[in-house]
Amino acid sequence: MFQPIYPMRTPRLALRPITVGDLDDVHAWQSRPDVVQWMAGAEPRTREQSRASVLAMANEDALRAEGDCLTLAATTEAGVVGTVELVWRSQQDRTAELGYVFHPDHGGRGLATEAATALLDWGFDRLGLHRVYARCHSGNTASARLMTRLGMRQEAHHVESYLFRGAWADQLVFAVLAQEWRAGQQQAGTAGP
Repeated sequence: MFQPIYPMRTPRLALRPITVGDLDDVHAWQSRPDVVQWMAGAEPRTREQSRASVLAMANEDALRAEGDCLTLAATTEAGVVGTVELVWRSQQDRTAELGYVFHPDHGGRGLATEAATALLDWGFDRLGLHRVYARCHSGNTASARLMTRLGMRQEAHHVESYLFRGAWADQLVFAVLAQEWRAGQQQAGTAGP
């Protein structure tokens, strides 16, 4: 079993498992059309649908087996501002998929980048991952920019590769290898003003 020591701390965030007490904060973004617009099949959620989502995420506190998802609440003094997740896609290939959702009211301040960086650090250093990838709808430019900020390279642009809200959609795939991640983090740590 692989589980971070909680809370994982960054300069402005504490990352920890979701709890039932996070329902109000999670529902605040899951109920917004501008947040779910890029999620396949997702519509703004009712409070009861958010409750079911929170209960499911509350069980995603560790990676026990291939296919498991680790979902962490990104918290500030304002409460839960978003979530980051790592899905263990292949034990043999040491591969995982990164995901994230943040409340737009907390956007533009680098919080999603900070949270994803902490989770990627943990995945490469503690889980021993070789490669992490992330995917997004080609129209989700904010997500593509975040992946680029994280040092991920765009590996693919799959044309009309999946049905999205009744129409064929393009998907972008970004990835980063462990050695690329470490080199990028080392360079970021030694970069001057």
